Amino acid sequence: MRNVNGKRVSTTRLLTLCSVLSALGVAIMYLGSFIEVLDLSLALLASFSVVILMIEQGGAYPWLIYAVTGTLALLLLPNKSAAVEFVCFMGFYPIVKERVERIGVRLVRMLLKFLCFNASLAVAWLALRLLVGEVELGTELPMVAILLLLNGFFAFYDYALSVLITSYLRVWRKRLRVDRFFGKS
Repeated sequence: MRNVNGKRVSTTRLLTLCSVLSALGVAIMYLGSFIEVLDLSLALLASFSVVILMIEQGGAYPWLIYAVTGTLALLLLPNKSAAVEFVCFMGFYPIVKERVERIGVRLVRMLLKFLCFNASLAVAWLALRLLVGEVELGTELPMVAILLLLNGFFAFYDYALSVLITSYLRVWRKRLRVDRFFGKS
């Protein structure tokens, strides 16, 4: 098998790296389940495990990390909020972002990103309503204000993810020597 750079990579190495990155993602979200204030930011950080393999290998392997990390987090975490955030959006969004970033027109890219976010938000809301019934938000804000705040968060998340990806490509990729995993098999 070849990675995005054309180098041969053994399937065993890739599966090992997927396992390590999935375990890392679950461990990061595990911290967020104990410190509830950090659950959202640690779910964001856990989604970076998907980004690393997406950059280095591509193909179905980022989806594998998303599926394994999300499943393990839902099964193992004592507080499921970080796992739900990861499964409902943050785990698969880096893969979608990479595909959407290939589009040349910036306005179309932004519209597609916000459409993806709001669609996943609607699916998560409907799933929650089906599982739990009537959902209390615990706030006096109208739903429109909540949606505007969530879309503002999404804009920040998209920007933060871009900064993390740039930082990985410029600095951390060399320091972590990820090329050892993607050398000759």
